[in-house]
Amino acid sequence: MSPDNHLNREVLGTLQEVMEDQFPVLINTFLTDSEERVRHLQKALAARDSDTVRRQAHSFKGSCNNIGAERLASLCQGMEDAGRAGELDGVEQQLVEIQQEFSKLKITLKSFAG
Repeated sequence: MSPDNHLNREVLGTLQEVMEDQFPVLINTFLTDSEERVRHLQKALAARDSDTVRRQAHSFKGSCNNIGAERLASLCQGMEDAGRAGELDGVEQQLVEIQQEFSKLKITLKSFAG
């Protein structure tokens, strides 16, 4: 894991080797998809829809794990757990943390995408 704890560079390096020329496409797809997932989480949270929060957070968590974004995946796990429990009080702060972490991660990943 990198010292900044935002990205597992080993996972990212393996993806880069496997994907070769398609690696920048993968990164850009992840970034675009993640922005959409954050919007869905915002809407579900505003609607107090715990099932949608759970499903969106679960899906986002999987994408994050696949790319090596372990801290972001962990934050999504917390939101998924809250949605599963139907306990959305205070989850707004988790969403803020997810947004902040994604912003940091986006800068790092864009440097890989070229």
